[in-house]
Amino acid sequence: MAAFNIAKFLTPPMPNVSPEYDGFELRWKFLTFRPAYFKNEVYFLAAALLYVAFYFIGKKTNERRAYKWFEAHEPLYKAQFSKPTHTDGLSQDGNSDFFAFSTGRRALTSLHTTFTLRPRHDLFQYLFQTIRGFIELDYQVYDEVELEFTFREPVGKEGAVPECVWAVVAKDELKKIRNERWDLTFTKTTDSNLLPASLAVMSEFADVTTNLLKPYGSFSLPAVLSNPAIQPYFRSLSLTDQPRVRPTHPLSPSERSKRLILTLAVPPPSSASATLPLVSAVFQLVDVIAGEGKLPGVRGGLNAALRPETKTKLRRTREDVDRQIREDEAREKREEAEEQKAAARKKAQEERVSKLSAAEQKKALEREKKRMLRKTQGKVKMR
Repeated sequence: MAAFNIAKFLTPPMPNVSPEYDGFELRWKFLTFRPAYFKNEVYFLAAALLYVAFYFIGKKTNERRAYKWFEAHEPLYKAQFSKPTHTDGLSQDGNSDFFAFSTGRRALTSLHTTFTLRPRHDLFQYLFQTIRGFIELDYQVYDEVELEFTFREPVGKEGAVPECVWAVVAKDELKKIRNERWDLTFTKTTDSNLLPASLAVMSEFADVTTNLLKPYGSFSLPAVLSNPAIQPYFRSLSLTDQPRVRPTHPLSPSERSKRLILTLAVPPPSSASATLPLVSAVFQLVDVIAGEGKLPGVRGGLNAALRPETKTKLRRTREDVDRQIREDEAREKREEAEEQKAAARKKAQEERVSKLSAAEQKKALEREKKRMLRKTQGKVKMR
């Protein structure tokens, strides 16, 4: 009876097709359409059309932003790489992720250019991000493009590129980047009088900062970062030999790479070339670090410019981190083994008890309760 009432409630009422209807209607053979009867349906249809329109407009907006930026920087890519892209322009993964892969340049194995744009094609996700931005003051959402330069020189080999972690970060980006980048936990955060007040330096040792911020002929990184036209789009620039996420075991040199990572907010299409001077300067910075090119003072790369004691400290830091990771891995394995043994003992106990009679099972449970109580009391006394 209850199911019948529910079905009756869910069944929509029969439409009124009486001949007394005097509103607008459309007829075709035995079909009749009377718009006046469809009131709520109009709102549903309008909402569906709005969502579809939002999807296509957002999709096109994201494509335009990514392609405009890449078109503005493509001549620089072609001048720097023998293979600026491995496909015809950008590759696309979904409606908010675009990327390019560039190879064929001195000192570099590759350059990954990755766009992570706002989900303008998804109305609900876009609204969620917008509302969250109003509620959480430190939550920033923007269109991001990341350029990850991977050095040709491998980790573990003493060469021009040192094994260190260093970064310049916009101060309003510090909390986010600390949460997302384990490798930057190697550093200490300081200010530099060579940089704008809106930027902070994250470095393991001051020696690294000194050598990266000093001028090399016509090239000066502080001068580039101080450009007012670039500052609204600059998010971070980091040199690292460590993974972004803390590894569960010490990584061998073949599992790590030396990288220079530039993160930018994507400018609007009308100002797509605003970041071109900074990207061009980062290519010069690559040559400074790797000891390539014709700039004065770059021979031997950044590693040659560091003091011997700095190199020793960098090496010891990595040895200490690897030892700590190794100890954590061993402890986790011991805890896992102990849990497995405890589970096996519990299962054997349950199987043994299940074979007893009801009275014996009751006695066994009471003994177990008393044992657990004594164990708990013992822990309390020890405290």
